[in-house]
Amino acid sequence: MTQKIVPVIMAGGKGTRLWPLSRAAAPKQFIRFIGDRTLFQETLERVSDPALYAAPVVLTNEEFRFLVAEQARELDLALSAILLEPMARNTAAAVAAAATLVRDRFGEDTIMHVLGSDYEIVADGSYFDAVRTAAAAAADGKLVTFGIKPTEPATGYGYIEGGETLPSGAQTVKRFIEKPPLATAEEMLAAGGFYWNSGMFMFTASRLLGEMVSYAPAVLKAASEAVRLSATDLDFIRLDKAAFAESPNISIDYAIMEKTSNAAVVPSPFKWSDLGSWDSVWKSGSRDPQGNVAAANTTLVNTKNSLVMTHGVHLAVQGMEDVAVVASEDAVYVGRLQDSQEVGAIVKMLASMPATSRLTETHPTSYRPWGGYTSILNGDRFQVKRIFVTPGKKLSLQKHHHRSEHWIVVRGTAEVTIGETVQMLRENESVYIPLGEVHRLANPGKILLELIEVQTGSYLGEDDIIRIVDEFGRN
Repeated sequence: MTQKIVPVIMAGGKGTRLWPLSRAAAPKQFIRFIGDRTLFQETLERVSDPALYAAPVVLTNEEFRFLVAEQARELDLALSAILLEPMARNTAAAVAAAATLVRDRFGEDTIMHVLGSDYEIVADGSYFDAVRTAAAAAADGKLVTFGIKPTEPATGYGYIEGGETLPSGAQTVKRFIEKPPLATAEEMLAAGGFYWNSGMFMFTASRLLGEMVSYAPAVLKAASEAVRLSATDLDFIRLDKAAFAESPNISIDYAIMEKTSNAAVVPSPFKWSDLGSWDSVWKSGSRDPQGNVAAANTTLVNTKNSLVMTHGVHLAVQGMEDVAVVASEDAVYVGRLQDSQEVGAIVKMLASMPATSRLTETHPTSYRPWGGYTSILNGDRFQVKRIFVTPGKKLSLQKHHHRSEHWIVVRGTAEVTIGETVQMLRENESVYIPLGEVHRLANPGKILLELIEVQTGSYLGEDDIIRIVDEFGRN
């Protein structure tokens, strides 16, 4: 293949099914579970071969834009574009906007590989064989989906029934099947020829847009107008809000794939999971001889077939079987693996109560375009945070009306501006910023800057920031 495929990565979804690690403001695609890569970063790595792929287009939202940019930067992978959706309108509008952009930038016959950023996939030889088969079918004018060969009668996935084999090696699609009851799933597994619907697609930009004209003209009109009226903001392309809002809220499956006569499916034997529950994380993980999947900072004694993970305190688990024990910095979930599909009910309960709603929304660790911070301790009129600043980045020039701050450098070098004075702080050195004083923090060094910040005052909310100069265009 001489023409490069343009990956289109969907990274805007929010979800809390893997609570307490995933939350509304920190969904699973941006979380490090057991390895040192997030699911989004693993997705970027799968499309990083320059012989096969062009630089990817990423679709996300305002809230996650700097997470996307920073996690791509960590891998030193260039992105073709970051499209910002002004509101959620499901996958049909997102794909239509991406196809419009790809057509305009790369040409109408460009092949797009649309993929989610929150799957666990083993990208072995069979995976890239499937990609090449799908590309050949897409070049022949097909709208291709990847059908995962089922390993169990799963009821949480939609299914696709394959038909006759095409010259490319793909199959025609007989029908799409909604998430089935167990008995139906067992019948399909026994019969063969049925595949899990992976949510990954491949087609040319022109073919997708042509099908949109026929089957989803309102989606196409809204998405193409949103691209035409889009605005560039730093490294981001902001789709026009008013135009995008006119799109129907519908998935690409319902809008196009289940209606078109040009659908095809590539039977795909590679390992795939949508990681929709802690049970699926356990199934996809690397298990020890006792059947456990455990992350660092854990100790397991007489425990079998369990998932034990922590992003904070050390976890010691004794005498348990078939359980999930998952700890974030501020919450712990314990439950039977077979019940982990029901985590959503716990999240709804927590979200409904003012005392616990924040546990479903944000992490103690929040990311910003310059780095981020972790909330360590909150008290009456004081708060302690760990601040981390990426090399070469700086915070906004700002001031606060209600708090003063003490900074103690624990790693790296800090350039601190207070009023008209600029000074350098190194490890174990500290500085005080009085209430109302204009100040700025920057990392001029080559390593991550870490410091402890102690805030004191009558109000310590994040909205008590008056930004005077901000290189990221924030108010």
